[in-house]
Amino acid sequence: MREEPRLRVAAFRPDDERLAAAVELLESLGADPVADPMLAVEPTDSTPRSDADYVVLTSKTGVELAAGGDWDPGTATVCAIGEATATALREAGYAVDVVPEEYSSTGLVEALEAEVAGSRVEVARSDHGSAVLTDGIEAAGAYVHETVLYRLVRPPESGESAELAADGELDAALFTSSLTVRHFLAAAADRGIRDAAIEGLREATVGAIGEPTRETAENAGIPVDVVPERADFETLACDVVETAAPTYHD
Repeated sequence: MREEPRLRVAAFRPDDERLAAAVELLESLGADPVADPMLAVEPTDSTPRSDADYVVLTSKTGVELAAGGDWDPGTATVCAIGEATATALREAGYAVDVVPEEYSSTGLVEALEAEVAGSRVEVARSDHGSAVLTDGIEAAGAYVHETVLYRLVRPPESGESAELAADGELDAALFTSSLTVRHFLAAAADRGIRDAAIEGLREATVGAIGEPTRETAENAGIPVDVVPERADFETLACDVVETAAPTYHD
C-alpha cells in the first residue's frame, strides 16, 4: 500500500527553543516541519520601570530580558498576557497577579479597565506591540508608559517557506503574529515571488493565532482557515494539521 505523503507545514517562530519545540510538535503530529524563522530578537538593554502601579509583560522574551537586567517590580501588580509569559515570570522568581482569560491585548484591557483609573501602568514589550493594549488602558483612565525591551527583525536567510508556497509545495502555514505575516511577505518580495507565494497559500491551510493576525493576513490577500479558540502555538498547530488532513495523525 502506497504511503501517504506527509503534510509540509511552515513554522515561523524565532530560532531558539520555541522553534525546536514547534518542530518536535509538528513531527509528533505526523507532519513534515518547515522551520523558517521570521523573527529575530535585538535587545535594547532597557528594563521596565520600577515605579509603576501595574506592570504588563507580553512575552517570554520580554520576561527573560527584564530578569536579565535585574528588574524589580517593587509593589506593582504584575500582569502577563498568556500562560507562557506567566510561567516565565514565575520561573524567574516574580509573582504574577493578573493573567487575562483571553490571551490578548483586548483580554488584558478587559481584565484591567475597571481598576486602573489614575494608576501608572508600565507596558514592557517589543517594538511591534499592538496599540490596542496601550490605547485601551489609557482610555480606562490610566497613565501609560511603554518601554521597548527588544526589537523584532527579519532574519536575512528567511524565506524557504515562501519559495515552497510559490511552487505549490507547502500544505500549511502557522502565523503566530501579524509581524510573521509581514515578514513572510517581505521575504517573498525579496525573492520576486510575493504574488506567487500568496497564491500558494490560498491553496494551503493557513492558521493565525488570533484575530489581529488573521486581519493582517486577509488584508494582504491570504485567506485564513483556522483561528484557534486558545491563542497558543500548540493549539494552533493541532487545529491546522487536523484541518489540513482530518484524522491524519491518528
